[in-house]
Amino acid sequence: MTRLRKVIATLAALTAAVATTAACTGSGGDTNDTIGAPTPAADRTPLSLTVRPKAHATGLPVSTEIGATVAGGSVDSVRLVDAHGDRVDGSLRADGTSWVPDRPLAYHRRYTATVVAVGARRQHIERSTTFTTMSEPGNRVGTGMYVQDGRTYGVGMPIAVEILRDVPKNLRASVQRRLFVRSDPPQPGAWHWFSPQRVEYRPATWWQPGTKLTVRMALGGLPLGHGGYGDTDRTATARIATDRVELRITNRPKQLKVYQNGKLTRTMPVSLGKADAPSSSGHMVIMDKAAHTVFDTRGIPGENYVAPVDNAQRLTWGGEFIHAAPWSVADQGHRNVSHGCVNISDPDAAWLFARTHIGDPVTVSGTGTRLATGNGWTDWDMDWATFVAGSALPVPDSVRHAKAYQPYPKR
Repeated sequence: MTRLRKVIATLAALTAAVATTAACTGSGGDTNDTIGAPTPAADRTPLSLTVRPKAHATGLPVSTEIGATVAGGSVDSVRLVDAHGDRVDGSLRADGTSWVPDRPLAYHRRYTATVVAVGARRQHIERSTTFTTMSEPGNRVGTGMYVQDGRTYGVGMPIAVEILRDVPKNLRASVQRRLFVRSDPPQPGAWHWFSPQRVEYRPATWWQPGTKLTVRMALGGLPLGHGGYGDTDRTATARIATDRVELRITNRPKQLKVYQNGKLTRTMPVSLGKADAPSSSGHMVIMDKAAHTVFDTRGIPGENYVAPVDNAQRLTWGGEFIHAAPWSVADQGHRNVSHGCVNISDPDAAWLFARTHIGDPVTVSGTGTRLATGNGWTDWDMDWATFVAGSALPVPDSVRHAKAYQPYPKR
């Protein structure tokens, strides 16, 4: 019987080591300093504990985590202090594989980690390890995160992370493990690599209105390949709007329909991209908003114009916007004359601008030109199975098989 319990404990440890985080916390964890409970008293498996990094290790990245492998019990607490005795706060990953500091460690500094595990029959074991971090690197890689602290976003808002240098394929899993998303209420979601420089997170369905998002891009000091290290950690707490705004744009008829909480509230005529510069058909989200801007296409073949524009809302990286176009009012609803944008009147553009959020879902259909994957935040332009296949880490079955849908009918 004892041998069987050892096998079970070993299998449990292996399962925890390969499991990814619960869907509502992305690749990271929603944890506390003291986690876990002793194994039942009936379990007589001897308690053992191994900690990482290895004692006296030097030159470690400031993104180093404290690992613990436990048999016959569970981690009770982790304490990390620097050479001055100052404590570093952190939390255990939900899968129990490691303890993550709340901020990057300091460069060229010695740390001591003490891990306590508990088991059956009041077994208690403590292990410590001391290590030193690397000197400050000269090769910092710029990073960015398109969620800002204190902002409110639409229900289709992805968590978009950008790294300003290609991440080698063999390092993408380690990058993804340092990206943390927590939603309240919890909602299943996953990451997808759109390119070697861009990875994005979305829920299986649109965010529930009013959701609170807590995001950490913990790439400060993380090795990113070719001798480069992440420049900094970034964090944000944001909200999803309590009203669900959706825009549906059709080429036949040439209309933009606005839905608020599922109810049609306004229909406006549009002019889309002309034959040699068609608008893209697909599922997008509003990426940015500018009350006043200037479109400068000088140097772009076939374009070469400068035009002031009001109430512009970006849909793609390639330059497709919804915006006021008083010069095409006579064409709106009848002919396509734009350079790929969605032209609407001044009054309609002002009304719409006042009601939308970055992250609101937008669909364009019937133009005959398909939206290119990655041309904007195209997370909703693929089915859920395709999206989760773009993760660099295994996706739990509970997330992979979560109820998901395309927000709009196929184009």
